[in-house]
Amino acid sequence: MFAVYFYSTRMIIVYISYSLVDPCSVRLVRKGKGMRRTPQGVEGEKRKLPLFKAEEAKGKVAFSLFSSSILVGICLIWAYRLSNLPTAGGRWLWIGMFFAELGFGFYWILTQALRWNLVRYYPLKFNLSQSSYKLPGVDIFVCTADPTVEPPTLVINTVLSAMSLNHPTEKLSVYLSDDGGSQLTFYALLEASRFSKLWIPFCKKFNVEPRSPDAYFNHNFDLHVHTEDAQQRLFIKVNIMCLNRLNFVVSPCILTKFEEQYENMIKRIEAVINKGSVPEELKNQHKGFSEWDSNVTKQNHQPIVQIIIDGRDANAVDSDGSRLPTLVYMAREKRPDCPHHFKAGAMNALIRVSSEISNSAIILNLDCDMYANNADSIKEALCFFMDEERGHQIAFVQHPQKYNNTTKNDLYGNSSPVLHKVELPGIGGYGSALYCGTGCFHRRTSLCGTKYSEEHKGLWNSETRKDDNRTVHELEEASKLLASCGFEKGTQWGKEMGLIHGCPVEDVITGLAIQCRGWKSVYYNPDNTAFIGVAPPTLDIALVQFTRWSDGMFQIFLSKYCPFIYGHNKIKLGAQMSYCVYLLWAPSSLPLLYYAIALPFSLFRGIPLFPDVRSRWFIPFAYVFVSKNIYSLAEALIFGSTFKAWWNLQRMWVHRRTTSFFFAFIDCIVRQLGLSQTTFTVTAKVVTDDVSKMYQQEIMDFGSTSIMFTVISTLAMLNLFSLIGVVVKVLMGGLECKDMEKLVSQVVLCGLMVTVNGPVYEALFVRKDKGSMPGSVMFKSIVLASLACLIPLN
Repeated sequence: MFAVYFYSTRMIIVYISYSLVDPCSVRLVRKGKGMRRTPQGVEGEKRKLPLFKAEEAKGKVAFSLFSSSILVGICLIWAYRLSNLPTAGGRWLWIGMFFAELGFGFYWILTQALRWNLVRYYPLKFNLSQSSYKLPGVDIFVCTADPTVEPPTLVINTVLSAMSLNHPTEKLSVYLSDDGGSQLTFYALLEASRFSKLWIPFCKKFNVEPRSPDAYFNHNFDLHVHTEDAQQRLFIKVNIMCLNRLNFVVSPCILTKFEEQYENMIKRIEAVINKGSVPEELKNQHKGFSEWDSNVTKQNHQPIVQIIIDGRDANAVDSDGSRLPTLVYMAREKRPDCPHHFKAGAMNALIRVSSEISNSAIILNLDCDMYANNADSIKEALCFFMDEERGHQIAFVQHPQKYNNTTKNDLYGNSSPVLHKVELPGIGGYGSALYCGTGCFHRRTSLCGTKYSEEHKGLWNSETRKDDNRTVHELEEASKLLASCGFEKGTQWGKEMGLIHGCPVEDVITGLAIQCRGWKSVYYNPDNTAFIGVAPPTLDIALVQFTRWSDGMFQIFLSKYCPFIYGHNKIKLGAQMSYCVYLLWAPSSLPLLYYAIALPFSLFRGIPLFPDVRSRWFIPFAYVFVSKNIYSLAEALIFGSTFKAWWNLQRMWVHRRTTSFFFAFIDCIVRQLGLSQTTFTVTAKVVTDDVSKMYQQEIMDFGSTSIMFTVISTLAMLNLFSLIGVVVKVLMGGLECKDMEKLVSQVVLCGLMVTVNGPVYEALFVRKDKGSMPGSVMFKSIVLASLACLIPLN
């Protein structure tokens, strides 16, 4: 009886499992007395199971109707501006409003492409385990540029997390590119290589997640119990970890052992960093330190390649006797008279060096602060590449950029759920995805410039990894040539091969070029986040980052790689429009900046720029404004955001467009005129305790004399002065009721600007902490806003 029950239950579970995997792809086929599962309509193993599925979002018709109604409203607004051009005062202000609303309208049309054909992709890992394909090798690239803003302790946590991912270690290689050429980073990597012998088996034995030691030991639990008993705290910590991750139970003594060993390693590394150099007794422990002498600087040094762990070596094993993955340190050659092309140059050097050492078919690139959180991320990505029917078409699989330090209400709008769950997946409906520079799995052949061909189908069983008998020294010497600064001269590297040079956002332009060579790509947003990084914890850093991004993307739009030109007849129109939503960030600043200045300027003088509230022309203005914002709010709430987070994001869009995007627009135009050159700014990954505390309390940090803060505070004061001026006029009887009706729209919009800038006024006049607005910024903003109010109209 028990046997019958067990067998019946087992069959039900198996049936449900297959149904969850893909209910339409398999059926039960009777064979003799039993039943076996085969692909639908195919007997035996003639056709393999699908490894991923794509699902289209519902509600297309409803969204199309809503979108069409907005478009009608926008067209009516344009018609009103053209048919009601004033002949007297405010004529030029009116014309400016028309062009601003023309810009708003066309940009909104572009954004609809992200929602017309929303497709989400899901890997079928169970089917992969049933596949007869051999798993390909994976090379993981980690890039760092400066040990002062990207601490080596941060870098090695990313490296350790990558080394411990669930993939056969003989088919896994991790490469660290150190553009800082720092012996401190090299020493930290040596320490990490020793610790990996304990960490990797620990992760795999207890199914540890996240795979970064720092994230696992320090940030993986939220301890609400206050207790002085260290053993009790440890017991609670262990149980919370296990409950949150459904891992195997780790005994407190084992956890304590590993945590102590990790902390000791960090202390040794930090002691060396504080000294500023590696002591001689430590240098004698590895031959690699001989590469550094008194002549080596960050911008002037020979190529350095050191194979720290040789995955071919049978003696390179962990504490359980299992083979360790290959670990390589690379600092490409840099000379003052030779352009190094920033991150694109580093990635291209890694592609060449890895082709000499391991030559894996798949490449994963990570920023140094983007550690692996999902242990099965490689397996999930391989589902897309190895699918029998469609996998050969895919060039790269991009994961979202998510962060471990995002506040509850996402103070600086760093990680919008709508961005990850709607906009970026929205490009997937056109077979495209944005390559975002980190958390991306690449097919090596596509990244090296190969055009798509049906011949790539079914190549996974052919071994691509290097299998030679050269010594470590011979491999290092051969790789140094590939990492030299003169290797790319006269070649297609940086043009048709590897990442494209000459653009601050080398990732986006490279992804576009790959797709224009016929490849498709996937944006995959798993429930269990694959990679987690560090979000900018200050407003200044966040704005600088967006300045670089928007500058680089507008540069793409103005170049030969403009999607409407370069992508014509190569990628779908929807994909071209989707790309331009981001490529046109910089010029999208102009309409909002005009609104932020013209509305308070005209309101202060009593010049109406919108129709009377009793006029029929008021309806399209009100409908477009209200419906767009209600839809935006509803969309944010549906996908897991909060009202405050949505409001914070609206504030950040105002700040970004009036500062970051505008300055990027100016910089890009100046560069196009040949008056400046491309620069690259590495954003800081660490901040002081005071700044971190403010960020966690969701208090905006304005403690800088940045020109961006001057612009933000000046616009805030201009809108405040105008609103106060209108109130005073109403109270003093200076405005009649009929005049006020014509100014209602401007009062509302200026009032919203004042509300959005609430934290700015607080930083100007209320706060006295380190995050308050500096006195010089406050003085300049008040003077500039006052002068704007006094400027005569004619």
